[in-house]
Amino acid sequence: MELTDLLKMGASLIEGNSDSATTGLDIGKIANAMKGLIANSDGSLDLAAIVGSLSKNGLGEIVGSWLGQGENKSIAPDDIATLLGNDKVNAFAQELGIDEVSAKRALADALPQVVDKATSDENNVIDQMLGGSDNAMEMLSKMFR
Repeated sequence: MELTDLLKMGASLIEGNSDSATTGLDIGKIANAMKGLIANSDGSLDLAAIVGSLSKNGLGEIVGSWLGQGENKSIAPDDIATLLGNDKVNAFAQELGIDEVSAKRALADALPQVVDKATSDENNVIDQMLGGSDNAMEMLSKMFR
C-alpha cells in the first residue's frame, strides 16, 4: 500500500474517532500532519523511526503485534509520545489545532491500524526493504515480542 493511501486511511480513522476535537477536521490536513510523524525524507513510511527505539522504551511487544498478521495490541495515548517523541506529537497537535491529549488519543487509535496495513499486504514495506524475503514480516514481528 502506498504511503498516500495509508495517510488517508489514518486520517479517516482520526477524523471519525470519538473525540470531538478531531471530528470534522479536514482529512487532507490530518493526512499531511500524519506525514510529518511517520514519513521519512524520501516520502515513504519511516518504519525505522517507529520500531527503532523499542528496546529502550518497552513498547516492543505492542508494536510487534502491529507488524504482519494477527491481532493488534492497543497502545496507551501517553505511550504515543514515548514512541514518536513529544516534539512530533506536539507539532501534529499544533498543525491540526487540537490539544496534545486529543492528538495522543487519535494517534493511539489510528497508528496500530496504519502500521498493520502497511506491513500486512503483499509487497509490504518490510518485504520491499528486505528484497522480497519470504516470511520477513514474521521474522521481524518475532524480534519485538
